[in-house]
This record gives sequence, structure tokens and C-alpha cells, in this order.
Amino acid sequence: MDFGTVLDAVSRFLDERGYRHAVIGGVALAAYGLPRTTVDLDLVVESSAQEDLIGFLDAMGYHTLHRSTGYSNHRHSDLRWGNIDFVYLKGETADEIFSECRRARGPRDLPVLLPKPEHLAALKVVAMKNDPSRSFQDMADIRFLLTLPGVDEREVRGYFEDQGMGDRFEELRK
Repeated sequence: MDFGTVLDAVSRFLDERGYRHAVIGGVALAAYGLPRTTVDLDLVVESSAQEDLIGFLDAMGYHTLHRSTGYSNHRHSDLRWGNIDFVYLKGETADEIFSECRRARGPRDLPVLLPKPEHLAALKVVAMKNDPSRSFQDMADIRFLLTLPGVDEREVRGYFEDQGMGDRFEELRK
């Protein structure tokens, strides 16, 4: 996947229409200093963008693999365009996450917005709750996020507790 080309195309589309969005997943972790292998591009987007965004992706040749109110996954037959996953946010959650995003440099040195580390951890906690097979990688990612300067460990603990996974947070602290 050519992360820079895909990110540029999707970000330009969203920016031109005024939709808030930020990079999450492996690309966000790399921007925070944890380079790791990733095979797709993950973004968080305000939910009002979903219809327009999926129409745009369809026109680009993406096939929608899954779609719900909170998530969508898309695959392109051309490996350079790869797979893209979206998490859709609305209301107070969207306002909180987007208002606290940080500017950084992404693939091809493109400017990107990143959720603060605590919010990336929260997204990973919810993902683990919904799909426990993700736990090994997501726990490693959260462990890294907790080492970043200024990260509020109590806030991250709260996200685990909110999902009934407080014991998993304790695993990280050992």
C-alpha cells in the first residue's frame, strides 16, 4: 500500500467537504515513535461523512467489506491502494477527540492530525473488547502509548474500567 498517496487522496476529499478526521492505528503509532508493520490505513472520521466517504471510495474502486454505524472496512483490488478502515464518531465523543488532536507528520511527510495517546488507547480498548483476538498487538501498542511523556495513566485506566477490562490494565502495569 502506498500510504502517502492513499492518505493524501482521502484527506483531501474529507478536508474539501469540511469533515473532521484523524489518523489512527499503525500509522498514528509510527508518528508517535513506534514504527511497526501495518497493512492498512486507519482513520477516525465524524459520522456525518460516512455516506459521502463511502461513495467516494466506491468511485475510486474500493469494495466495502463491512459497514455499520460505527465502522467500515474497504479493500481495493490494486495493492497500491490497499485496505482502509474507518471508525465513525459523533456527538460529544467526536468533539472531545477532534478538539484534542495534535498535528504531526505522516507518510511522505504529509501533515496529519493524531488523536492524543489516551484517545488512541481508548480506541484500542474498545477494539479489544469487540475482538479479543486483537489483544496481543493492542496491549503492546497501549503499553507503548503509556510511555509517552505526559500521558495520563488514570485516564487510560478509566477506559479499561469503562469496558469492564480493569484487570487487563493491571496486566500492563506489571
